[in-house]
Amino acid sequence: MNMNSLTSPDTETTDKVAPNLRTLRIMEVLAEVGKPMTPTEITDHLGWPKQTTHRLCQTMVAEGYLEKIGRRLQTGTRLLKLTSGLVGLSANQVTRHQVLLKIAHEVGETVNFVMPERDGMRYIDRVETNWPFRILLPIGTHVPFHCTASGKVYLSNLKPKIRQALIAGLKMEIFTQQTHATVDSLNAELKQINHNGYAIDREEFHDDMVAIAVPVRDPKGRFYAALAVHGPKQRFSEQDARDKYRLLSESADIISNALFA
Repeated sequence: MNMNSLTSPDTETTDKVAPNLRTLRIMEVLAEVGKPMTPTEITDHLGWPKQTTHRLCQTMVAEGYLEKIGRRLQTGTRLLKLTSGLVGLSANQVTRHQVLLKIAHEVGETVNFVMPERDGMRYIDRVETNWPFRILLPIGTHVPFHCTASGKVYLSNLKPKIRQALIAGLKMEIFTQQTHATVDSLNAELKQINHNGYAIDREEFHDDMVAIAVPVRDPKGRFYAALAVHGPKQRFSEQDARDKYRLLSESADIISNALFA
């Protein structure tokens, strides 16, 4: 590989790279080139001051992230362990997606893996249904806590004081005639969700959309994410959703085992 072809015509400066990211840029260069390099070759690629690159490389060698072979640098033991672990993490994500594919095949509706963030429940992974009539909520979408199956199953798993503090700060926006309009009605359902182990969205977020969500837990039994299925009520009724509880619960356990093994 021609190392000059990798050099950006507008070379970056260290001012453009946050200090905590500079060692990552060195690792990226080594990965792109695909063979051991001298600190000078790395400097030429990055366009950084020679002293900066040499100092960072010396630190990475001392910490075991890089190894010296003569004048050249290659990946060290710690970096190899790091990359191996990241590949394993990627494999866990592959397992998660394969579980979603299996559920989608059995259920015939859209399957979602959803996690709580400060702006709401965020779609992290999903498998779409093949039906032409479907409700599109792309990966990266944030949906409310109070009127979605994933949001309600998350709220129901919070400790009471934390849950009430969060609910007190929620904007209880009304999306449909079925949306919870009061804290009391939401709390009453959350108690039932905690008992059942799953949450149902009864057209609360979108008219004609029904959903079910179950928790994916960490090894200590704490809520980590929600596994959910949604579809139009013409194909996916509330009873259809409840009938999928066992499948989702067993699948959530498989995902948990893969993520936290």
